[in-house]
Amino acid sequence: MASLRNSSSTVTEFILVGFEHSSPSTRALLSSPMYFFLGHLSLLDVCFITTTIPQMLIHLVVKNHTVSFVSCMAQMYLVFCVGVAECILLAFMAYDRYVAICHPLSYAQIMGQQVCVRLVGTAWFFGLINGIFLEYISCWNTFCRDNHIENFFCEAPIVIALSCADPQFSVRMIFADAIVVLLSPMVLIVTSYARILTSILGRASSSGRGKTFSTCASHLTVIIFLYTSAMFSYMNPRSTHGPDKDKPFFLLYTIIIPMCNPIIYSFRNKEMKGAMARALGRSSLTR
Repeated sequence: MASLRNSSSTVTEFILVGFEHSSPSTRALLSSPMYFFLGHLSLLDVCFITTTIPQMLIHLVVKNHTVSFVSCMAQMYLVFCVGVAECILLAFMAYDRYVAICHPLSYAQIMGQQVCVRLVGTAWFFGLINGIFLEYISCWNTFCRDNHIENFFCEAPIVIALSCADPQFSVRMIFADAIVVLLSPMVLIVTSYARILTSILGRASSSGRGKTFSTCASHLTVIIFLYTSAMFSYMNPRSTHGPDKDKPFFLLYTIIIPMCNPIIYSFRNKEMKGAMARALGRSSLTR
C-alpha cells in the first residue's frame, strides 16, 4: 500500500532542465562572447518595448490619454537609461567583432568571461548614471504650460518645452550629452570596422570576405538604424516643438528597432539558422 501511495502521489513542482543536457557544441555556442552580448541586447530591447508599448496600446483602446507626472518621469528615465546602455553595448559588440576577425587566435584570451562581464557592466552602469543626470536636467523646472505631449510617450525634448522657465538650458545640456553618448561609442565603432575593412581587403580569398561581411552585416544594420534615429531625436533642435515629422524617429528607435533586432540577428547569423534547422528538422532554412 505504501508503494501504491508513493507512485500515485501528486506532483507539486517541476524541474526546468534548460540547456543542462544539451550537446557540448550548443552550450559552447550559447556561452560565447557574441551571444553573451546578444543576450543583454535582447534584455535592453525588452525594456525598451515594455516601457513604451503597453501605455501606447492602452491609449489606443481607452479615451483617457492622461498619464501621471511620476509615471511620465519614470518612463523618461527608463528610455534614457536603456538607450544609453544600448548605444554603449553596440560599440563593445563592434570591438568584439574586431577582435574575432582581426585576432582570431587570441580571441578567447582577449574576450574572456571577466572582460565580457566588465564591458556589459560598464554599459549598464553608464546607462543608469546617465539616466539620472538627464532626468534631473529634464524635470528640475516646474511645469505650468500646456500639458499636451505631442508624442505617444513621454519624450524629454518635448516634455522640456512645457516647463515654466526657458527650456534652452536643458535642451543644450541634453544636446551636449547626446554628443558624448552617441559620438564617443561611434569612435570605437568606426575604428573597429575600419580595421575590420582593412583586414578584409588584405585577404586574397573572396569567400572569406563574403563570410566576414555577412557576419558584420546584422550588427551594422542595427547600428545605422539606432544611431540615425537617436541623432535626429536628440540632436535636432526642432524636436523641442514636437512636430509630427519627428514622431517616426521616436517610433523607430523605441519600438521598431527593438522588435526587429531578434529578426535581424537571427536570419543573418549562420549558427542561429543552423540551430533553428536542427530544432525544427528543416534543413531548407539553411539554404
